Amino acid sequence: MTARLIDGKALAASVRADIATRAAALTAAGRRPALAVVLVGENPASQVYVRNKIAACEQAGIRSIHETYPETMREGELLARIHALNADDTVHGILVQLPLPAHIDAQRVIEAISPRKDVDGFHVASAGALMVGRAGFRPCTPLGCMRMLEHIGMPKLRGRHAVVVGRSNIVGKPLALMLLEADATVTIAHSGTPDLAATCRGADVLVAAVGRPRLITGAMIKPGAVVLDVGINRLPDGSLCGDVDFASASTVAGWITPVPGGVGPMTIAMLLANTVQACEQA
Repeated sequence: MTARLIDGKALAASVRADIATRAAALTAAGRRPALAVVLVGENPASQVYVRNKIAACEQAGIRSIHETYPETMREGELLARIHALNADDTVHGILVQLPLPAHIDAQRVIEAISPRKDVDGFHVASAGALMVGRAGFRPCTPLGCMRMLEHIGMPKLRGRHAVVVGRSNIVGKPLALMLLEADATVTIAHSGTPDLAATCRGADVLVAAVGRPRLITGAMIKPGAVVLDVGINRLPDGSLCGDVDFASASTVAGWITPVPGGVGPMTIAMLLANTVQACEQA
């Protein structure tokens, strides 16, 4: 078996085209969507992520507000800046790039963002809405995964077993809840789960989000399963790979995402979608 590729770049381009149309309509009505991206410190990876997000905004017709601050910025100063952005009616989404410097409480900063502008979907109000099945902003990476499943014809998952390898509050738990919303039976596992291979082989939908290069091999995958690889790891030679061993997994899976070019582009597309939605609801 050779798995069919879920092309995240192509799907994201389609999503972004729709977002651009919605953004243009809002702008024509006098309400241009705007996203404020706040970066504290000089983390090289964060700088790349922020540049990509800002470029994506401009391409979609969303105004981007890029604010950078030194590593020494005090927590109180950052909180004050977030409160000012909350009060600015021309700003519809606020994103504080993580990680933050060690002296700043990241959760306190996230909770300072107005839930109406929490386009990253990390606020406790957003998490609570997801928990009880109410409308609200969903975290971008899990939302991108769900759009991928919808794209390949799996909007509902009743009778299917999904396994999420990775328990983080950013991806693992929110995605598990979204899969439950789609009527799947869900298991959350991690790299230390006893007999992880057997757990993974029971999955009709297998999501790897654990941050371990090529942890999931073809021998751990049920024939014909959908495999979504959320991981992105830089190897000693500078190349990138996911949490799934693509070479062996693609000979067993029915559908699979590549790294790069899979879930990553969809994460940014969902950030843009949430920002436009925030503007529409303002």
